[in-house]
Amino acid sequence: MKKTNDSYCVVLEGDRIVERYYRDKSGWVKISNRGRVFGMTAEQVLNHVLPALAFGDRLGLKVIVEHCERPYWETIAGDEHHPD
Repeated sequence: MKKTNDSYCVVLEGDRIVERYYRDKSGWVKISNRGRVFGMTAEQVLNHVLPALAFGDRLGLKVIVEHCERPYWETIAGDEHHPD
């Protein structure tokens, strides 16, 4: 099983939101609830994900970690939200 940063996607899911965070070939990426794509630093990803892990149950958030054997950004290459 491949366990590198680029083989995971962290999904924050709430009643009205779904946000995805993953690492692609150029750095970390956030896909917002509206489908907007943002480049992020690792510190910014942690600043978004850690509060969801700590308080997600109180806020009605689920944190899901998806794993792929190939880099995650390769698995969504055909997705309209993937930055090129």
